[in-house]
Amino acid sequence: MASLLSRSLAPAPALIKAARRLVFPDQCPRCGTLVAEEGGLCGPCWRDTPFLAGLVCDLCGTGLIGPDDGSLPHCDACRSLPRPWAKGRAVFDYSGAARHMVLGFKHGDRLDLGPHLADWMAARAGPLIRPGMVLVPVPVHWRRLLARRYNQAAVLTRLLAPRLGLAHLPDALRRCRNTPPQSGDGFAGRAAALEGAIAVTRRQQPRLAGRPVLLVDDVMTSGATLTACCTALLAAQVPLVHVLLLARAHQRA
Repeated sequence: MASLLSRSLAPAPALIKAARRLVFPDQCPRCGTLVAEEGGLCGPCWRDTPFLAGLVCDLCGTGLIGPDDGSLPHCDACRSLPRPWAKGRAVFDYSGAARHMVLGFKHGDRLDLGPHLADWMAARAGPLIRPGMVLVPVPVHWRRLLARRYNQAAVLTRLLAPRLGLAHLPDALRRCRNTPPQSGDGFAGRAAALEGAIAVTRRQQPRLAGRPVLLVDDVMTSGATLTACCTALLAAQVPLVHVLLLARAHQRA
């Protein structure tokens, strides 16, 4: 009886949420302006955020010109460069307010942006999900991890796991050496720098074998890092890799 009474007197989640909003009003995650909806952008930030919707490349998620007629087209870059993954989607073009948010999350300790970014990524992930799929983040080298204190891709997979109902393996991949950051070298230069730099961890290989993987990263530029990760996964008997990104940056081959 006491247990039933305590449950009946417990505040409803809607009341708790309303009370919290009275004390902590919802704010735009980009600029801090008060907004009417939790997790929503204010008007100016929404207009300055280039969400990728409509017709997009089926491999990298970049926006394409034309009607969304249900076809699965590829952009020029993905037609000309090897992409060992089967499908990909991205939330933003890497410009405007999207670039500001990604940089804040990645380099500015704006981990408070994580839930908002994960919500947007989960909304784009539908075409990528397969039965038994596991989430795997693109790894960072331990030296860079010490300097940055967190791997932003691993933060995203942890937040995405309950949203998508998938298991995640944050340590499935490792960087065997500290490669330089993205530069203007294009795909060929980046691919050469990354050769042999990413491997599947021995401890997690049995959990990966035979299961499709959703590979997660913040920004795709040339695609060389994703290619190196995907190549390592496929060599570890992963049958299928899809890619989920926060942003797609413009690059040259």
